[in-house]
Amino acid sequence: MSDPQSPVTANPWAALRQFTDARIALGRSGVSLPTSAHLAFQLAHAQARDAVHRGLDGPALAEQLSATWPGLPGSVLQLHSAATDRNHYLQRPDLGRRLDIASRDLLAPSEGTLEERPFDVAFVIADGLSALAIEQNAAPFLAALHQRMAGEDWKVAPLCVVRQARVAIGDEIGQALGAKAVVVLIGERPGLSSPDSMGLYLTWMPRVGLTDASRNCISNVRPAGLVVEEAAYKLHFLLAESRQRQLSGVDLKDETATAATALNAGHGNFLLK
Repeated sequence: MSDPQSPVTANPWAALRQFTDARIALGRSGVSLPTSAHLAFQLAHAQARDAVHRGLDGPALAEQLSATWPGLPGSVLQLHSAATDRNHYLQRPDLGRRLDIASRDLLAPSEGTLEERPFDVAFVIADGLSALAIEQNAAPFLAALHQRMAGEDWKVAPLCVVRQARVAIGDEIGQALGAKAVVVLIGERPGLSSPDSMGLYLTWMPRVGLTDASRNCISNVRPAGLVVEEAAYKLHFLLAESRQRQLSGVDLKDETATAATALNAGHGNFLLK
């Protein structure tokens, strides 16, 4: 019920706001948004812009990542795309899909067949359009995934941190490292309630020139979205299926029960109550 002393007319759906970050049931003041909702929108817009322009602290991230997966060969590799700076990256998406010359020289090219590729999987951690998402979610996610893969026969390539990168840069890195599969962890385009969203992209037999049809995507990995334990559950399934069936993309479906069901059995759907 609306407070007769308040200039804001409440929305009857207000109770549903506890279930979503979406801007619903904001109320109104006359025919306009309430001041608090308008200011919250401006703050979210500023946070999204900041996330896009924020630079990634590669060395600090590498230190975090080293502790998530003990026993990997070599140190965390620091790579860079052909986009020289952030403005260049935002204006030329094509340059974010390829490595610069120094990074290409750092990786030993491997053009081998499936049997000749020495690693089962390579993990590429890229800033993408939100370095914030990577700084907050990459290390916890890899730690959760390592728990699921521990004890299994996986040969994992050195971790790679790439700045000014797009998703497709993982194809070049996976091919150069000689990995049968590559997983790209990347900051997604910020939304107005999600400046910290990380995406995961899996590609079997990565090589330069593949399209998005060759990739599987798990999106919105963040505390307020798909939590890292659920994302690790899904990616572990897809990795195992990809290796067994030797494919990825449109031919590989996520056939798991929802991770929420597996991890939180007994919780119902509030819409059905």
